Amino acid sequence: MSPTDASTDTGAGPVPLRGGGAEDTLDLRLPEELFPLIREDELTLVPQPADDDGHLLDTPAGWGPATTPLGHFQLVPVRIERDLGLVSRWMNDPAVAEFWELAGPESVTAGHLRAQLDGDGRSVPCLGVLGGTPMSYFEIYRADLDPLARHYPARPHDTGMHLLIGGVADRGRGVGSTLLRAVADLALDNRPRCARVIAEPDLRNTPSVSAFLSAGFRFCAEIDLPDKRAALMVRDRALRNLL
Repeated sequence: MSPTDASTDTGAGPVPLRGGGAEDTLDLRLPEELFPLIREDELTLVPQPADDDGHLLDTPAGWGPATTPLGHFQLVPVRIERDLGLVSRWMNDPAVAEFWELAGPESVTAGHLRAQLDGDGRSVPCLGVLGGTPMSYFEIYRADLDPLARHYPARPHDTGMHLLIGGVADRGRGVGSTLLRAVADLALDNRPRCARVIAEPDLRNTPSVSAFLSAGFRFCAEIDLPDKRAALMVRDRALRNLL
């Protein structure tokens, strides 16, 4: 299962019925003719060109820190030998496991992390470090090179993100929204060819969807993915200073 939402994100209250645009209503469906015409095996069998520096995501390790209202925040790529215990413990939190479905022994988390770390770089697992303390887990990925691209009108260099908040004390008080905005802005600042940051939280996870809206994402559509019904959330470079 590929996790597809900020499963323990910290938006408060019910999901707003409108976001940053006229199409942001929860009953909007993408017409099928807008979906990209991609063969079922195309995303995995056709070689994809790397970015100019050889990294499909322009090296998140080098994106640098972001200043947020909560303090300095930075993405630090996961190292299994250092971080497995921490990430596995988070994955076994019932609130996380409900949406990520990676509960179990450390080998379950290790397999999920190694699939990314041993891949071609289209998905990078990272710790979110706030004020020097690892407190969240992110996956930054090329949405246009992901199977997700079969389910929405992808554009070149679309950048996706998944998030979980590790500590219970950091949930439910706006921390997730702050981090989502910070990471989306880091992606836009450091990936000049990326015009949009994409997310697809589970529609049932109303705090997560609310957090994305609070972080400046627009609700664009409901989409049916193999493992869930999701809210397609988009943060546009052109609108980042308005939302």
